[in-house]
Amino acid sequence: MKKKRFIITFLIVVTIFLIGLFIRLDYIRLSGMPVSDKEFYRDQNGLPYMYDCDSYYNYRLTKNFLDHGYLGDTKINDIEWDVHSYYPPGVPMEYPPLIVYITAYVYKFINLFTYVSLIKVCFWIPMFIGPLAGIIAYFFTGRFINQWGAAVAGILTVTSPFYAMRTTPGFYDTDMFILMFTMSIIWLYIEAVQSKSIKKLIIFAGSSAFLLFIFSLAWAGWYYLFYLVFIFSIGYLIYCKLKKYNIKNTGFTIITFTVSFFLVSITTGFSNIYKIIYEPLVIIKMSGGSPWSPWPDVYSLVNELKSSSTLAVFSISSIAFFIGIIGIIYMLRVLINHKLKKLFSKITWFFYSFLFAWVLTGVFITIAGGVRFILLIIPPLAISAGIMVGILIEYPKLIEDSEKNDFFKRRKNLINIISVSILLIVIIFSIYPSYRLISNMTPIVNDDFWDVSEWIKNNTKKQTVVISNWSYGHLFAAIAERPVTFDGRMGYVEALSIRKNNPAFEYGVKSPGISREYWISRALSTSNEELSYGILSMLATSGDNAYLALEDYAGSTAKSVEILNSILGSDKETAIDVLADDYNLTEEQVKNIINLTHPDKTTPFVLVTADKIRDKAKNKTHFIFNFGEWDFYKNSGQDYLYSIESYNIENDILKSDNGIKMNMKTWGIEWNGKSPYCVEVIAEDKSEKRYIDSSSNFCVIILSDDKKAVVIDKNFENSLFAKLLLEKSGSNYLKLIYENQSVAVWE
Repeated sequence: MKKKRFIITFLIVVTIFLIGLFIRLDYIRLSGMPVSDKEFYRDQNGLPYMYDCDSYYNYRLTKNFLDHGYLGDTKINDIEWDVHSYYPPGVPMEYPPLIVYITAYVYKFINLFTYVSLIKVCFWIPMFIGPLAGIIAYFFTGRFINQWGAAVAGILTVTSPFYAMRTTPGFYDTDMFILMFTMSIIWLYIEAVQSKSIKKLIIFAGSSAFLLFIFSLAWAGWYYLFYLVFIFSIGYLIYCKLKKYNIKNTGFTIITFTVSFFLVSITTGFSNIYKIIYEPLVIIKMSGGSPWSPWPDVYSLVNELKSSSTLAVFSISSIAFFIGIIGIIYMLRVLINHKLKKLFSKITWFFYSFLFAWVLTGVFITIAGGVRFILLIIPPLAISAGIMVGILIEYPKLIEDSEKNDFFKRRKNLINIISVSILLIVIIFSIYPSYRLISNMTPIVNDDFWDVSEWIKNNTKKQTVVISNWSYGHLFAAIAERPVTFDGRMGYVEALSIRKNNPAFEYGVKSPGISREYWISRALSTSNEELSYGILSMLATSGDNAYLALEDYAGSTAKSVEILNSILGSDKETAIDVLADDYNLTEEQVKNIINLTHPDKTTPFVLVTADKIRDKAKNKTHFIFNFGEWDFYKNSGQDYLYSIESYNIENDILKSDNGIKMNMKTWGIEWNGKSPYCVEVIAEDKSEKRYIDSSSNFCVIILSDDKKAVVIDKNFENSLFAKLLLEKSGSNYLKLIYENQSVAVWE
């Protein structure tokens, strides 16, 4: 009997792992795009580029670790320092290192037998780690229900669309660890509370705490789990005390769990202790607004961090996960029904209460923090769904045991057939949404971005700073091997809680920050070419120092921005006069600011622009204009008109998807029944512009080579954005030094 059970368990585990493996493999086929486009999104190894640029950040850190034994680029005063990110000056290295450690040792092990490049190892590793969460879900759920229900929990976990997407090959990020650690920690915690032996209680609680410590090395959001366990335990302890129930197990578990975690954290460094103490304060502060206000919030551009409705939360889960909600409801019936409670005795009030709290916490964090946190909801819903299916499978057995009904007794194999049928239905309904989502995934990187990265690496000086949209910063830092002003870590929000206690963060919360998104957008939105160049040169040479110094002198962010906008487009002598005469700065203050804004020696930089950024119109506006023209005194921006869509021409009449209608012979044109202020047609490095209606507030630009039609607020007709991303003509200060189909480099 034991041998048979072992074989069944082994087969279920292998099945769960293989389902998880093969569903993720579909990403490498890029099956959702035309065959003609696929090679554009494949690297020199024939594999798709890694899905997200954060993957290249993790790749760079792993390469550092293999090269010199730590994640940072160098050490300054014995502190690891990343001089490729948020440069200048770079940032102290503060990042969960487990992904780097695991990848590095897997890479070394594989290369004992055959050579495999590091980037290949990084590409494949999420696909093998992701399905492990399903195996843990299987064993976890198996403690409370039959193996069929446990199998369902495991399958639902590995096929959850959002989790499957974020653990495909090429999604080399810390998300791969969230589910496996979360379920392991909570499983051990529940075992500790329900243990009948103090020895086992201490082992389970201590192991749970140790895994929580390892989890803190894997994901920056680990403290959500600590708060869930700790707060629930305190609440449950108080409830038991009021009801005069035995609190020995719960009390011992809390003490063992907390003491073990703190001891492990203290012996390895105090950063986790700081995060536990200060993170709630940071969360409370951020709930009331950005800690970097009044700078425009670049985090608002990140879709996965935008708040979500409850409906959106569950729509991203597989439809089979609704079984989990039914399971939460039905388990309550089991607990209040004496007969059912006796039959399903492993389902206890403690387990149910924790599962319910787990779901509520996950939903709340996801709605408040963004879609990314849906990963916190998947485990409890998968476990609940597995238990629900397990209960359904048990019902025919209960009927079979009933003296009143011999239907199942006469059909011995029917129960197994029903069990397998339910399992197959769940598999089908859970796999399809995941398959559909993964098959439509498109990497953010393509041949054009890769070629630009290699060109910069081979054709620019080592100290050259790359200025680009934040979403591609990690790629240029990793592949071009050049420092970048801004990247996907943005304001390093994960390190906010420890900055006050870490002297390496010289400016505390203020820097790293999100100010650079404003300055880059400002450089592109203005039509003052001198100002644009002055801003970009300042960012590359002195970073945040000028605005931070001016903020101290002027007393506000708004005033410091006003002053910089008034001097960065001027020569040094004029800037000195403006600072002294118009803003009454002292001689020493003027000298300090001028050294930061108009230094004798500047750092070389390149500006990278891309059609992908040009095409990022949303709700007939563009974030570059909204941020670049930000009103710091009102702490608000304006939705300036910007729309870009494809067009077709028939019989000399151009019609675009955004409502432009133009006679290409007569230049008669209208948009939504209105005439434009100006019209510009750009084709093969030539352009022609005509002014139509001086009272109008918008211009139309026809990009003939790309078959795109642009509607743009007339205030940005001559902006650097228009010159570099639309006309691609450059300016008096920025010249084109390299371009391919969709990406350009300016110097």
